Amino acid sequence: MLGYLARRLAMTVPTLLLVAIAVFTLVRLIPGDPVQVMLGDAAEPAQVAQMRAQLGLDQPIPLQFVHWLAKLLTGDFGHSITDNLAVLPLILERFQVSAIIVLVAVGLAACVAVPAGLVAAWRQNSALDLAVVGSATLLLSIPSFWLGLLLLLLFGLKLKWLPVIGYVPFSENFWQAMVFMVLPIATLTMIEIGVLTRMARAASIEVLRLEYVTHARAKGVPEWLVLGRHVLPNAFAPTWTLIGLVLGHLLGGIAVIETVFTLPGLGRLLVDSIFARDYPVVQGCLLFTAVIYVVVNLIVDLCYPLFDPRVTLA
Repeated sequence: MLGYLARRLAMTVPTLLLVAIAVFTLVRLIPGDPVQVMLGDAAEPAQVAQMRAQLGLDQPIPLQFVHWLAKLLTGDFGHSITDNLAVLPLILERFQVSAIIVLVAVGLAACVAVPAGLVAAWRQNSALDLAVVGSATLLLSIPSFWLGLLLLLLFGLKLKWLPVIGYVPFSENFWQAMVFMVLPIATLTMIEIGVLTRMARAASIEVLRLEYVTHARAKGVPEWLVLGRHVLPNAFAPTWTLIGLVLGHLLGGIAVIETVFTLPGLGRLLVDSIFARDYPVVQGCLLFTAVIYVVVNLIVDLCYPLFDPRVTLA
C-alpha cells in the first residue's frame, strides 16, 4: 500500500511540472497586456515600464517561469494584479463554494443513478429500462446553463420559493447559505444523474452476463441478494472511476453554474481573471485544478479494492 502510494506520488511530479509549463505558456499567449489593463489606455510609457518592472514582466520568459516555479515550491502563488490579494488564500476561499456544490451534487447523483442503472440493467429492454434510459439521455442532453435558468424561472420567479440571485457564506448563516445552494446543487445533480445512470446500467449489464451470477441464481439465491451482493460491488467499480473523473472535472471549475447563479466559486474566479488579464490568478487556478485532478484520481485508485476485491495495490 505505502509502496504503491509512493510510486503514484512520484509519478505526479513530472505530470505537474508539464502542467506548470503548459499553464505558464498558455497564459502568456492570452492577448492583451495586464499592465495596460491596470493603468488604463491613458497611462504614460514610463508608468507602464515601471509597473512591468515591478511585476517582473520585463524579464525574459524563461526567467519569469523559473522565478514563478521557485515561489510555487514555497507555497507562494503570487499576488493578484487587479486587487493585490494573495492568490492561494483567494483560490482556497473560492474553492470552498465550488467544493460544497460539487460534492453534494455528485453524492446525490450517485445515490440515485447507481440503483437506477442497476434496476434498468436487471429489467433490460423492458418499459422500466426504456424509461430510465430515456430519462438519463434527456438529462444528459440538456445544457447545464439552460436547466439552471429554467429552475430559476420556475422556483425563483414563478413560485418564489427560492432566491434568484445572491450568496451568503456558511460562516455567516448556515441555513440561509443552504437556501442559496439548493438550485445550483439541483441543477448539477440532475445533469450528473444522466451521466452516471448510463455508466451504471452498462456496467451492470456486463456483470449480469457473467457465470457466477448464473451460478448464484441456480443455487436459489434470492434475486435481491444476487443484485446487492454479487452484481452491485463489481458493477460499481467502473462507475466509481467515472465519479472520480466527474469530481475532478467539476471541482476544477463549474464556471457556467456559478455564473448563472452568481456564486463566487473557483470557476467564476478563473473566468473573471482571464478577462482581467490577471496572470497570477489564472496560473494559480489552472495549476490548482490540475492538482485537484491528480488528488481525486489517486483517491479513486486507493479506494478501488474496497469495491472490487480482485484489485490489489501491490
